[in-house]
Amino acid sequence: MAISVVQLGSPRRQGEGVRIGTVRRPPRGVPKEEFSSRNYYDVWLPVLSPSQALVTEAKAASTDAEWTAFVRSFTREMKVPEASHVLDLLTTLSHSSHFSIGCYCENESRCHRSVLRRLLDERGASFAAEACA
Repeated sequence: MAISVVQLGSPRRQGEGVRIGTVRRPPRGVPKEEFSSRNYYDVWLPVLSPSQALVTEAKAASTDAEWTAFVRSFTREMKVPEASHVLDLLTTLSHSSHFSIGCYCENESRCHRSVLRRLLDERGASFAAEACA
């Protein structure tokens, strides 16, 4: 039982389980009833996405210092009770269920899902072997 960290829209891997979209907005131009069949997500959980202001900041980050500032700010956002409780829930579920979390970004190292991975790991979440970076 474990969490996979994925790029939304990528082909699903065997055993990945329910795909959770941790994004601010649904995929553009895709009908809601096709989100799952097109490998985006089965469940949308925007509480684990950066605020719109931070999405803009992350997309504009061109230096390591700017990216580090984004990571600090997003980590602070994830400390609010609503997000923190969801991270605790996902950590607990990772020990008894297979599921995945993801975002659209191609490069996980410059995506908020790398921060989510760290925050979940710090809480003791279990990760799928192929998901470990």
